[in-house]
Amino acid sequence: MALNAPKAKFDYEPHPHIAGRKKHKADNAEQILSEVGPRTLNQKLGLFITKSVGTMWAAYVFFGLTLVSLPAVIMTGDPVLIVAWIAQTFLQLVLLPIIIVGQNIQAAAAEKRAVMTYEDAAAVLDEAVKIQKHLDHQDESLAHLVTRLEQIEEKISKR
Repeated sequence: MALNAPKAKFDYEPHPHIAGRKKHKADNAEQILSEVGPRTLNQKLGLFITKSVGTMWAAYVFFGLTLVSLPAVIMTGDPVLIVAWIAQTFLQLVLLPIIIVGQNIQAAAAEKRAVMTYEDAAAVLDEAVKIQKHLDHQDESLAHLVTRLEQIEEKISKR
């Protein structure tokens, strides 16, 4: 005569974050930008200028622009003007877009790491749920074995 195994004493309740997490996938930068990104005209203009200036083509254009005033500065022969031209014209105009390009590359790498971390966390979460299901199954099996042992003990004690 087989008895139904008693229900496990532990009831698994997923963390509330799990349900909310299922609603969101790892978003890429463009999706995030469209959700939280520029809303006003000034923000849109600022983003456009930043994207435009943050290219190597902008660095090349600015380099060419700095060369326009270089002959006049050199002809003065004034070391102060030459240093000022290097610091205020060349370095500022040319390095700005190059720095932005570098920051964009670093941001892309950080975004890739963030997506990989998100996917790792999702995988760990999935594994934890599977482990919980496995433990629930073991709890049911152990509860059934305890019940059967109690029945056997009872039969033995009646003899």
